Amino acid sequence: MRKNICVIAKMRENGSVIPLSILWEDGRTFDIDKVLDIRKKASTKGGGKGLRYTCRIKNQERFLWLDEYFWFIEI
Repeated sequence: MRKNICVIAKMRENGSVIPLSILWEDGRTFDIDKVLDIRKKASTKGGGKGLRYTCRIKNQERFLWLDEYFWFIEI
């Protein structure tokens, strides 16, 4: 299953997009410590495709997807 989320991101001069933090529905904010990998990949559970960002958040690896204009995670 897929859950759309709000992400604060930086767009670089070359057009690449780097996520900086996640804003959760209940108002919590999670800073992304580091982006470990970016690749085109389909979401097997969420039913979407696009860029998959492997991120380190509070010493845990998590996947974020950017599907055109929408950020999402698998739940």
